[in-house]
Amino acid sequence: MQVILLERIAKLGQMGDTVRVRDGFARNFLLPQGKALRANKANLAKFEAERAQLEARNLERRQDAEAVAAKMEGQSLTMIRSAGETGQLYGSVATRDIADGLTAAGFSVVRSQVELRSPIKTIGLHSVAISLHPEVEVTVTVNVARSEDEAVRQAAGEDLTAPEQDIFEFEADEEEGDEGEETEAQEETEE
Repeated sequence: MQVILLERIAKLGQMGDTVRVRDGFARNFLLPQGKALRANKANLAKFEAERAQLEARNLERRQDAEAVAAKMEGQSLTMIRSAGETGQLYGSVATRDIADGLTAAGFSVVRSQVELRSPIKTIGLHSVAISLHPEVEVTVTVNVARSEDEAVRQAAGEDLTAPEQDIFEFEADEEEGDEGEETEAQEETEE
C-alpha cells in the first residue's frame, strides 16, 4: 500500500514522502494514529494544502521535546530488584518499569518511547535510549541493584558482579597453611 507520511518515521521516511508499506502496517498503525494518509490524488492535494500547518506543528513538538531532553539528559534512574550471587536478576527490567520510573521522576514518558533493545536481566549500569520525538532522542542511565547501598556503590564506579578476590585469596592462604600442618602430622604417624 502506498501512503503519504505526515511525520518523520524512523527507517521509513520524512514528512511528505510517498512510501510503500505493508497493508497491515498501514491499516493497523500508520492510518489509525494519523501518521500517514493513503496515497491518492485527493489525499495528496489535502496534504499539500495542509503542509505548512503540519510542518509548524512538527517544529513546535520538536522544540518541546528538545526542552524536555535538555532536562532529562544525564538523568539516572535506580531500580531495586532481587538478584542471585552472580548478579543475574530473578526477573527483568522492561520498558514499562523504566517509563514508570521516569514518570515518578517528573517526566511524561510512555513505554513506547523507551527504546530497549533487550530486557535488562543483570545488575549494573545500563544506558537506555528515550525517543521523545522522531528527531529527538536522549539517553538515561538505569542503575539496577539489589539494594540502595549497592546502587550507591555502583554509581560510584564499583563493579558488584566481579567476585571479591580478597576474601578468596585469604581463604586459599588459610587452606595452604592447614595442608602443611596435616602433611607434618601424617609424616609423624608414618614413622
